[in-house]
Amino acid sequence: MDFPSWMASIQQRAESALEATLPGADIAPARLHQAMRYAVLGGGKRIRPLLCHAAGSIFGAPAEVLDAPAAAVELIHAYSLVHDDMPCMDDDDMRRGKPSCHVAYDEATALLVGDALQTLAFQKLAARLPGVSAARQLEMLALLATASGSRGMAGGQAIDLASVGLQLDIGALEFMHIHKTGALIRAAALLGAHCGEAPPEALERLGHYANRIGLLFQVVDDILDAEAS
Repeated sequence: MDFPSWMASIQQRAESALEATLPGADIAPARLHQAMRYAVLGGGKRIRPLLCHAAGSIFGAPAEVLDAPAAAVELIHAYSLVHDDMPCMDDDDMRRGKPSCHVAYDEATALLVGDALQTLAFQKLAARLPGVSAARQLEMLALLATASGSRGMAGGQAIDLASVGLQLDIGALEFMHIHKTGALIRAAALLGAHCGEAPPEALERLGHYANRIGLLFQVVDDILDAEAS
């Protein structure tokens, strides 16, 4: 299978896994569940699931086992986008070519959507993963929690908000991006590797690689923000 075909197949797997994980739109509280599905489904490049599946396949993890951590990390990413778009953060009215969640629904609903997606991610990752030991699965939960919290994505966003209007040097900028964007990208790759037989030295190298990818991703995003029409 060539790369574009593989990428399309994993993106479809990720979409199906997310569809199955999210509560149905008719389940009470229906408006919240509708908003969760609105925020997650039918958009996005699914970069984190792609990295999760790619890293897992290197170490022999079956695709059906990788679906759960891939969905979990994408749910965390989706929650962060919902909260980032809100007026108290970046105040963006559009996301993935359609109105942001707080615009399509309301701010209170968007706040609850982010909260619910975050907890759903850990619920998904806590379910039994065939072939993965309980100890390894506990490591995976801790990895995702750290990558999402104050020493990861949330901390990076806090630094970004505190840096508005300031001229950061390259070290401070890299520190911010490694936390804001890189931490979750790194977690995506490592979660996949943890589902297989990855030795410690491979995990270290994979983590370094994913940090570089996270920085590159953010640099490109910042250039597009500055130059795109």
